[in-house]
Amino acid sequence: MTAPGANRLLIMRHGEAAPGAPDAERALTARGEREAERMGCWLASRTDLDTTRLRLLASPYRRARQTAARIAAPLGLEVETLALITPDDPPGAVIDWLLDEPDDRPLMLVSHMPLVAALTGLLVEGRAERGPGFVTAAMAELTAEVRAAGCARLAHFTTPADLID
Repeated sequence: MTAPGANRLLIMRHGEAAPGAPDAERALTARGEREAERMGCWLASRTDLDTTRLRLLASPYRRARQTAARIAAPLGLEVETLALITPDDPPGAVIDWLLDEPDDRPLMLVSHMPLVAALTGLLVEGRAERGPGFVTAAMAELTAEVRAAGCARLAHFTTPADLID
């Protein structure tokens, strides 16, 4: 259970993507589509998370937008694009954005390695190199009174393989 006043932040890596160039245009594979759909259905089935208030933001890269669309569909959400969550963006810049963001709704960021791991490590441990490894479509769920370095708690870490059909 989340502490009163704590904010939820979900950080997700995109589903499996095909190789190719340019990197920003790489698309999900059929497996990646299934991974994202599975995670979206799981989120929609949860009763401990108010998904009606969830704000869903994706990297502008194609595979992240495709993943976010498959998360959004069962939840009835719109997907917003956030330019500063591409693979090589600095996690500190994302934290600055989080601190400046007045919206108190739960947030979900769909992004890429290495950013998702570095951001999670920075928020939870205060050190970017301490983040967990994210398989494709893995999701870290954090809670925090303030979305700042070292101020979050890792509440859940879920992968598509963790979910029972």
